[in-house]
Amino acid sequence: MSKFGIWVVAAIAVFTLLYLVYLAATFEAPTGTTTVIVPATAVQSVAEPAPVITPTLPQTRLQPREEPPAVAATPVIIDAPVEVEIAAPILDDQPTELVELPSLNDSDDFVFEGLRALQNGAALIRVLADEQLIRSIVVFVDNISRGEFPQTSLPYQRIEQEMSVRNIDENLFVMEANAHDRFNQLIDTFVAVDTDQAMTLYRTLQPLFQQAYAEIGSRNVNFDDTLRSAINAVLRSPNTEGPYQLVKPSVMFLYADASIENREEMQKQLIRIGPENTEKLKAKLRQFSEQL
Repeated sequence: MSKFGIWVVAAIAVFTLLYLVYLAATFEAPTGTTTVIVPATAVQSVAEPAPVITPTLPQTRLQPREEPPAVAATPVIIDAPVEVEIAAPILDDQPTELVELPSLNDSDDFVFEGLRALQNGAALIRVLADEQLIRSIVVFVDNISRGEFPQTSLPYQRIEQEMSVRNIDENLFVMEANAHDRFNQLIDTFVAVDTDQAMTLYRTLQPLFQQAYAEIGSRNVNFDDTLRSAINAVLRSPNTEGPYQLVKPSVMFLYADASIENREEMQKQLIRIGPENTEKLKAKLRQFSEQL
């Protein structure tokens, strides 16, 4: 811009300013107009509410739930019920025969008839006592159960053969090795009897045995229990090996060894029948004991 132009603009500006001053000096308020001066009102600062901070949660992308693969169900096979045929029990057409027992006084024929039916029964009858057999057996068993040995009323035939001995000196003897042979027939006959058959016969005759046991004062004791005690007494007897030295202070021989002589009479009788016969006898009694 030229210098002339600048002076023109400055003149216009000064003129305009002077005109504004003139208007302000000559200005009058209109009639009827009240000018009210309003005092300045204190402006209360209103606290702006604290901004609510909303926690920003991590965005979790929900994955669609995967269903487990379908597993084919294993079919349960239930077997059809098996019909089991239960055979009806075979009943004997014949009713159980009740055995009518004779009186105790007249029982010998009945007893020997039963013994004759046993295996080896005929041979057994030949070595047994021929009368009042049940009473003799009861007395014999009762004595054995108490460790005694009866000298009379034996249930078997008395062995007449004397015990074979030899002299060592005037007052001392020794039992011969064959002294036991006189009992062989009795023991062999007894052990040859069928155990099952013999026990069946005993159960049939048991009331007569019980009656005979009551006669000797044992009314409240079961004879089966006494028979068990007698068998156990024999089974518990110790085995003693010979030779056996004897003395004879009078009619009867006594064992020179006091430890043997002081034993129960039943145990000393087992020594007389010999170790082999004793083992046979014990083996048979064990069979009876298992079924008693």
